[in-house]
Amino acid sequence: MRRAVRASATNATAAASDEANANAPSAFLVGIAWFFAHQLIGVGNDVIMKFTGANLGVAQVVFLRFLFATLTMVPVMAAGGKESFATDRVPLHIARSALLAGGIFLYVKGLTIAPIAVVTTLNFTIPLFTLVLARVFLKEKVDATRWIGTLVGFAGVMVVMQPGGAVFNPMWLVVLLSATMFASLDVLNKVFVGKESFWAMIFYTALFTTLIVAYPALTSWVPPTTLQYGLMAVLGAGANGLLYCLLKSFSMVDASALAPFRYTELILSATVGFLLFGEVPASSTLLGALIIVPSTLYVVWKENQKVSD
Repeated sequence: MRRAVRASATNATAAASDEANANAPSAFLVGIAWFFAHQLIGVGNDVIMKFTGANLGVAQVVFLRFLFATLTMVPVMAAGGKESFATDRVPLHIARSALLAGGIFLYVKGLTIAPIAVVTTLNFTIPLFTLVLARVFLKEKVDATRWIGTLVGFAGVMVVMQPGGAVFNPMWLVVLLSATMFASLDVLNKVFVGKESFWAMIFYTALFTTLIVAYPALTSWVPPTTLQYGLMAVLGAGANGLLYCLLKSFSMVDASALAPFRYTELILSATVGFLLFGEVPASSTLLGALIIVPSTLYVVWKENQKVSD
């Protein structure tokens, strides 16, 4: 889930702030600190969704997450006045929300059936799916570098999944389907960004996603405990806090410079999964990560070379 929000923030804040140039080393370190804070919040959100998803339905978890995310955004929007709520792109908001609802539903489902480290590793494929979808729907040129990175990345996925192996769980495929939907959201964001205020994008996406998942959530409603309500409130606020930290990091450091630090999330998720859920990362998961991570970094490196040239 956090990767869809992350992609939206990346597109909406593509240019780093000019203020960062005044004190580059300091700004870089502070930006990295904000980025790590965003990762910590993201892993914490995963823990909450995995924990609550064991007792509540997936649709209910998604519904409560976005309901509280919407409620925590209301004061922010109200502070900006009526203009903050102005929008003339309701259909596009609904399309984004539908993709996000589907992606997060599958993501939460994946967390309930697979180790956190596996889910995190498989979601590293989002940039690879984005390359393919951008070529098909946006007619973007995909050169040999991008195709090589994509193919090697999928090889890493096969190592993690081990189709035909004794540990293979076909249900893990929902995580890849989730990654595909998040990648589709990335492509849609490229069309959307710059045509709507960023806060309006966040608020209406949360609002419409809440409405989309309301019916399936209510038809299988299980009365949450006080603890579960509290965790859902933290989850909703945490999603907005995650976004704030990400925006701060992108205001100080270029997105491409942050790319290598994304993969520390695997270390965080594997550590938390072990400490809280007793999940020991399989050797296939670690080996797959060693294939997926470099393949994505290779694409980032080559893309940076093109920009510098």
